Amino acid sequence: MNFPNPPNEVDFKKVALETLKIEQQALNILANEIDDRFVRACQIILACKGRLVITGMGKSGHIGRKMAATFASTGTPSFFMHPGEAGHGDLGMLVKGDVLIAISNSGKSDEIMMLMPLVKHLEIPLITISATNHGPMPQNADVALTLGDLQEACPLGLAPTSSTTATLALGDALAVALLDARGFTSDDFARSHPAGALGKRLLLHVKNLMHTGDALPRVAPETKMGQVLFEITEKRLGLTTVVDKNNTLLGIFTDGDLRRLIDKQQGFDVNLPISEVMIKNPTTISEDERAVKALTQLNAKKINQFVVVDGANKVIGVLGMHDLIRAGVA
Repeated sequence: MNFPNPPNEVDFKKVALETLKIEQQALNILANEIDDRFVRACQIILACKGRLVITGMGKSGHIGRKMAATFASTGTPSFFMHPGEAGHGDLGMLVKGDVLIAISNSGKSDEIMMLMPLVKHLEIPLITISATNHGPMPQNADVALTLGDLQEACPLGLAPTSSTTATLALGDALAVALLDARGFTSDDFARSHPAGALGKRLLLHVKNLMHTGDALPRVAPETKMGQVLFEITEKRLGLTTVVDKNNTLLGIFTDGDLRRLIDKQQGFDVNLPISEVMIKNPTTISEDERAVKALTQLNAKKINQFVVVDGANKVIGVLGMHDLIRAGVA
């Protein structure tokens, strides 16, 4: 495919690197703005009895939406409120007990300033994010967070670039600080991410995927090899467990063990008891282990199945690599 040449020769790689350099400098400037105001903002949000509401116009609004999503997924109930729509009824989203973060690089968004009387009336703590603290928004704020005197990466100095990058980074810093303060864990994170691969890796445990009951292959130690092969074939899990009369695990025998036995003995005796060739002390796993950890251990040990046992070493299930792949964990 032929692409038209740009009207002016442009070194695209050079422009990209310069853009990244300017935005990196903006983050360095932002780092110098992190002080006791940041600490106070975190304290206000932690004390919030309602929701953290974020508002902003234009590009600031786009950043605000992402910030709200990050807060909500890391333990701080949050949503985005469009300031323009708020003036036409959506302001009812804001109630006493909430905390408001208002974003405007200039610090003087008309749409947000129009909301200030109600914010004050409801005694809603206001945290602003702007370039400086000189505008009417930060002047009305309980905490005015600033980005610092940064340069936009746009060569015209007009398109929000470095400022939106810095705002997004500041939002991430707030969310991570609050996450840490709340003692938010990977289990908490999993509960808000049940869908997709991430949710599966965090939420699924061995007990959710293992084969149990009649699907579980097991034979007694005196079982002859002929019957053992029937059990392996019928249950279709590539192995059988060997248990005593109390269902305590004694060993396992896999289809791989069968191939190795045939190669070694040039065949085998169908009347041979499984106790003579079973693998003793096989690797086991708890039903409460995360499926993703089971996958890691299977790969590390270069095996395809786990026998699942309880605290008394009684067999309660079998988990195979194919089960993990089917569930989307692998």
